[in-house]
Amino acid sequence: MGRAASVDDEVIYARLAEVFRVAGYAGASLSALSEAVGLRRASLYHRFPSGKPAMAAAVLDSVEVQFAQILQPLASAPEVASGVAEMASRMARFYTDGRLACVLDTMTLAGAPEELKAQAARLARGWIQAMADAAVRAGATETEASGRARAALVRIEGALVVSRVLDDPSVFEQVLADLPGLLAP
Repeated sequence: MGRAASVDDEVIYARLAEVFRVAGYAGASLSALSEAVGLRRASLYHRFPSGKPAMAAAVLDSVEVQFAQILQPLASAPEVASGVAEMASRMARFYTDGRLACVLDTMTLAGAPEELKAQAARLARGWIQAMADAAVRAGATETEASGRARAALVRIEGALVVSRVLDDPSVFEQVLADLPGLLAP
């Protein structure tokens, strides 16, 4: 009997992330994780010997790589406002126009290991710093930039919740459209 085709790591992480987004860390059962990935539990444990904590950490590692790509225009675009707009466009794709929960949020719900919460917090701080750096490039003081970046994150995260609750992606779309004016006025 031949060996089963391997499943790409990024596909696995995306499927695991779907379960964590919906159920949170504590609510993500091994059965649901296994079913989402399409692997038996034994195969899942072969990839992640320490179980669910390793799966969740791998998902956040993958999110970190994706966030680096999403945030990259903030530092590289010649005009800050166009970089913020490009970041917002990438963010819209990442969150499916506001239809997906933020995995940083759902991974830190009750029951998540402290290491996982610390990893999510580090990612959020990096997100804030990237936006603050863009605001400084646009002429804001460090203090103003920090406040604008935190306000931007609060608006983004709040819009994700409201968009899902009201089943109205226009809320998220509007917040993203407003980001250049907030970070690079």
